[in-house]
Formats: sequence, structure tokens, C-alpha cells
Amino acid sequence: MSEVAIQFEGLSKSFGKVQAVHNLSFSVEFGRVTGFLGPNGAGKSTTLRTLLGLIHPHAGTATFAGVGYEQLPHPSSHVGAVLEEASFHPGRSGRNHLRVLAAAGSHPEGRVQQVLDQVGLSDAADRRVKGYSMGMRQRLAIAAALLGDPDVLILDEPANGLDPPGIRWMRELLRFEAGRGRAVLVSSHLLSEVSQSVDDVIVISHGVLRASGTLDEVLGGADAPITRVRTREADRLAGLLRERDHAVEPESDGALLVRDAAPEVVGEVAAEHRVALSELVAVSRSLEDVFFELTEGES
Repeated sequence: MSEVAIQFEGLSKSFGKVQAVHNLSFSVEFGRVTGFLGPNGAGKSTTLRTLLGLIHPHAGTATFAGVGYEQLPHPSSHVGAVLEEASFHPGRSGRNHLRVLAAAGSHPEGRVQQVLDQVGLSDAADRRVKGYSMGMRQRLAIAAALLGDPDVLILDEPANGLDPPGIRWMRELLRFEAGRGRAVLVSSHLLSEVSQSVDDVIVISHGVLRASGTLDEVLGGADAPITRVRTREADRLAGLLRERDHAVEPESDGALLVRDAAPEVVGEVAAEHRVALSELVAVSRSLEDVFFELTEGES
């Protein structure tokens, strides 16, 4: 079993009368990429900021294997984080920005060139940051997070400002770092991209945990199997399936969507009553489908 890198236990935080996070419990493991998903205002930023010691919870804990961020002996060597839009001195070069951070964190100066190479900024390293594009600034922020060669990476919307090749690079970076045994916690709105990058998924809404597990578990966990079936006797077959307590939804093209029933179950009902079928397939659900089901379309 993988070792736990991050642990949330009963985390709750309110701002005045607004409950931002309520009794939130989940873990993130080393060697895995965990997607942290939720609509705007769901409590993601509050959760991450609590983990990094930037705000204090009213109840519960957020720790790194039982140790709070403020108690870590060398935080930037254990945790690298990019939260929201990073700030830079506009007149400073990308290289000098990282040199300042390396000195502040007591990291070897050689790490500066290593992370510049890793994020693809070597050719622009000596340019002033004010001339960087949004995507280049995002790469610089990620370079800063990598500077201490941390065991844990926490990235909030890391693909912001990246073009398609940059998004692909980000995906490969996440997988590479997890492959090295790092724990990677990534918050993102790019659900299709998350589904290609992560091992585990956490979904919250209104500050409450809605789903937690491997990607396959979460994709299969909200409604379980869905079958698409087509027949000239759609009304009759729909009635037969509803008699067996299956939810049946007619589609605009005449097909039926049957929830909580695998194709073989639907096929057996059709065969028993001699209903000829022209289509019978399992419908695979996307992470986007599950996300909206779990968050009830909240935006």
C-alpha cells in the first residue's frame, strides 16, 4: 500500500456565517496524482490554504503525515506549492527570481538551472518577468515550487495560461513527479485533462466531500452501469424495464438510456419478451458527467 503524504481529518472552517469547509476528511498518497475538484466556491482554496498554514481551521486537522506545515523542519524542501496567480518582481529576470527563492530556502544555486531546464524556460531565463506571457509566468511559478526538490507538490490550476503543448507538458510533469514517488495534489477546472493525468479523485461541493477514490471508482460510483439500447418497440421495452425498477430515459434520437443496468441485463429482458434490438451498448461516463452529478450542476 502507498504511504499517506497528506491527511485531512474533520477539517472545518467558517468565515463569519459562511461555512467554507465542513468535516472534510481524505488523504493523498505518495507516488500518485490526486485531482482535487469542485465548482467555484466549493472550498478548494480554503482547504489548500489551511493545509499550507495560511489560515487556521475551526475544527479538524490538515497535515503532512501527521505534521503541520508550520512544524516541518524545512518546509520548501518538503512541499512545493503554486496557489492562484503567483507574484513576481516585474523588473527581475526569471533566473534572478529563482535565485532569491533559492537563497531564502537554503537550496543549492545549481537547482535554479535544473528547474529552468525542467520547465522549459532556459532560453528566457535572463529576460525580465514583465515581458513573460501568462504561460511563461505559470512555468516560472512551477519552477519555484520544484526548487526544493519537494516530496509533495500542490498545484492550483497549474494549466492556467498554457497552450496545448504546454498542457501536454504539464500532464507529463505530473506523471513524472508521481513516478519519482512524489505526492501530487492538483486542483483544476480542465476535467478532460484531469481525467488523463490523475490516479485518484477528490470531489467537494459546498465545502462537503462528495466523492473520494481512484478515478475508476469515482467514474463508476455515482450511478453505476448505464446502457444505451435501441429497438422499434422502445415504449414496450421501457415499460418492461421500469417494471424491474430500472430508470429509463428516452433520447431524442429514439434510443433509451437505462441506468443501473448492464447491457446483459437489458438484453435478457429483451430476449425474454422477444423484443428485437438494433443497438445494445454500455455507456462510459466522463469525469465531467460525474462531476456535474455529484455537484448538482453547481457553478
